[in-house]
Amino acid sequence: MSLELPVIQPLSSPDAETGFLVEVGFKGMRKAFFTSPDVTLRANEWVLVEVERGRDVGRVKSVGGVARKKCGSAPGDVTPILRRADDAEVHQLYALRADEERVRRRTRELVEQHGLKMKVSDAEWQWDRNKLVIYFTAERRVDFRQLVRDLARTFRTRIELKQIGVRDEAAQLGGVGRCGRQLCCATWLREIKPISLQLAKDQNLSLNPQQISGTCGRLMCCLTYEHDAYLAARKRFPREGKTLRTVVGAEKVVAIDIFRNLVTLQDENRQRRVIPLDQLKAETVAVPAGERPAAAPPAPEARPDLPTPQSPQRPPRRPRRAPERRPE
Repeated sequence: MSLELPVIQPLSSPDAETGFLVEVGFKGMRKAFFTSPDVTLRANEWVLVEVERGRDVGRVKSVGGVARKKCGSAPGDVTPILRRADDAEVHQLYALRADEERVRRRTRELVEQHGLKMKVSDAEWQWDRNKLVIYFTAERRVDFRQLVRDLARTFRTRIELKQIGVRDEAAQLGGVGRCGRQLCCATWLREIKPISLQLAKDQNLSLNPQQISGTCGRLMCCLTYEHDAYLAARKRFPREGKTLRTVVGAEKVVAIDIFRNLVTLQDENRQRRVIPLDQLKAETVAVPAGERPAAAPPAPEARPDLPTPQSPQRPPRRPRRAPERRPE
């Protein structure tokens, strides 16, 4: 008996146009794509890259064909990686990450002094200290021009204030969800897609916002994980509210249970029964073409010993009296 080994896709080789594509991740969810002539780079290695204004140190996330698939379309104009980062450069990066707590506290103090309605979420030093990014959330537009001047005077570097949403804030700060695990957006979920309430309706979940919302206050990202499976499973069942003709008669589909393969039916006398899906398919009667699947329920027969209910009639209107004419 021969054992067939799985075929492993080889990594793409560097070429003259794009080179060896590498995905480099930075603090939080920030990432960028670079090229490298060194094909021996592997994931979790620290590299020194050239950014817009200066240099920065990041960690390799993926290389070769995996990075090209994450990039999607053509990478376009990407800069090459300078080299691998040594131990001293990595140690300097860790020192800057420890100093960001002090920067965040000082920034919050300046925000309170200016009376601005904004929440400072996080701060990020560039490796060469030529740039400092301050992340904040705000409900409305904030005029922080004077705040930028004070920050530049305090930290002696270029300041960039970047407004983010509450979902991006949760992904950057991290936390623990109601499932007891770390937030998906802060660990492995690299792209935060919009979540709508229709996903909860398709899965027959409670529409209470407190039960289907995450730590950020928005709908949980995990609502999308099983959504396609629910849609595929519901295609096997008749639509809720549809009237079917079975061996019992005209019955209406009240509810379905995709986990137990059960269907709840209700007849014209409002009597319900729960049957498996296979039994429903066997009991369903084919409807001839051009005929409706079920007729309207018959009207109740009039009994002679009971008075026939009559609709209430309005009393006749009293005729208007003609105005009396006074003699001139």
